[in-house]
Amino acid sequence: MMNINDIQRLAERGESEILEFKKTTGERDEAGKTLCAMLNSQGGKVLIGVSPRGRIVGQEVSESTISDLAVVFTKLEPSYQPKITRIPIEGARKVIVLEVEQGRNGPYTYDGRAYIRQGNMTVKMPREEYKRKLLAKSQAVERWESLPATGITIGDLDLDEIARTVEAGINKGRITDPGTREPRELLKGLGLISNDRIIRAAIVLFGREEQMLPNYPQCLLRLARFRGIDKTEYTDNRQYYGSAFNLLVRAGRFLRDHLPIAGRVVPNLFEREDDPLYPPVALREALANALVHRDYTDPGGSVSVAVYDDRAEIVNAGVLPEGLTVEDLYREHESKPRNPTIASVFYLRGIIERWGHGTLRIVELCQQAGHPKPEFEEVASSFGVRFRPSPYMSPSRIGRELTKRQQEILTLVGRKGKTALSQLHEALGRRPAKKTIADDLKFLRQLGLVRCYGRGRGAFWQLSEHN
Repeated sequence: MMNINDIQRLAERGESEILEFKKTTGERDEAGKTLCAMLNSQGGKVLIGVSPRGRIVGQEVSESTISDLAVVFTKLEPSYQPKITRIPIEGARKVIVLEVEQGRNGPYTYDGRAYIRQGNMTVKMPREEYKRKLLAKSQAVERWESLPATGITIGDLDLDEIARTVEAGINKGRITDPGTREPRELLKGLGLISNDRIIRAAIVLFGREEQMLPNYPQCLLRLARFRGIDKTEYTDNRQYYGSAFNLLVRAGRFLRDHLPIAGRVVPNLFEREDDPLYPPVALREALANALVHRDYTDPGGSVSVAVYDDRAEIVNAGVLPEGLTVEDLYREHESKPRNPTIASVFYLRGIIERWGHGTLRIVELCQQAGHPKPEFEEVASSFGVRFRPSPYMSPSRIGRELTKRQQEILTLVGRKGKTALSQLHEALGRRPAKKTIADDLKFLRQLGLVRCYGRGRGAFWQLSEHN
């Protein structure tokens, strides 16, 4: 049960997408709009008896106070009964906590109008968005992920993974603590039980490996490391059946095992000693998108990861939704998830961010790391993303081993072209002294990797023509 200490912690946290303060029940109509918006978003709490600045004031609460709130709740459509908790603070004064989960039967309206949360504000839902949500609701029963998982019981699912998902969502502020860890209730909260039956999305997200064959063969991940730049010969070839979260981990490990280590650092983004060639966050985003947006109706489909000498590719079964083009992926675009329930659980767990921004994030991360834009492509009935390295990659050995710093200097010079010593010092975060960098440059020049032009402050460095 909540107590005054819990209220104090919430008040100190301040208003957010899942938390709003109302000073008294005189603002109950505005509270109703906010509850509607939270139902249409991620759920949340409205604290009545807390000022907008977070000062706990409370109010006297009678039966008529609760009756007035009950009238507010009748204005919610579809019908929904928020959880009401009364927390004593001092004397006869109390704070009323109104709590809702993310609605599963929306879009919801309050007094005939739909609302959404934007940060810590409640705003009217745009009419076009409301129409799209209504259409999606009417089509939801026909989606593959929404159909009953015949013959599957809760015992067939990975209960630990379900609990980890909910805990991660709570820690990230994307899930309101349900107050229970009973698996069936957690699955209901995640929208994975419909009409008291487990739906197929639950198998994709939490199914055990032994449950995938023969009924769910599309829950397949293919991994390959090819020698050279085509599929003539491979050095590693694996395949796994399992839940989406399990496959995400396996794919990440495979990429770390088979991608070369980059000889450079992007400040505040990667750990130099562990970095694969391509940005780890971009790879993870691409893998998550493939698992979330793929077409699960094809029992022969899969997600494939292929590493070549000159690129890495992640491909999933299924083309882009109607109305969305490859060109749209490089700019702001509407989110059209093929599997919104699966996508929602990935979001709640914190693996993906705002829908419709995953491809933009991948592009941004690659460019920040000095790589070309990733290539998005539709081929036959599949969609893929291709990562290519920057034009220049520092060698790790030329007659003798190069240090990490020397490789980083080479990569910076290769990327920037004409580069002054002061620019290298700045790009390296002012960590090594200028004299140390100058000594490294002299050593690299002795190896024939770089050349110096000019003298004094006007000197600059370039890669040697044969490098």
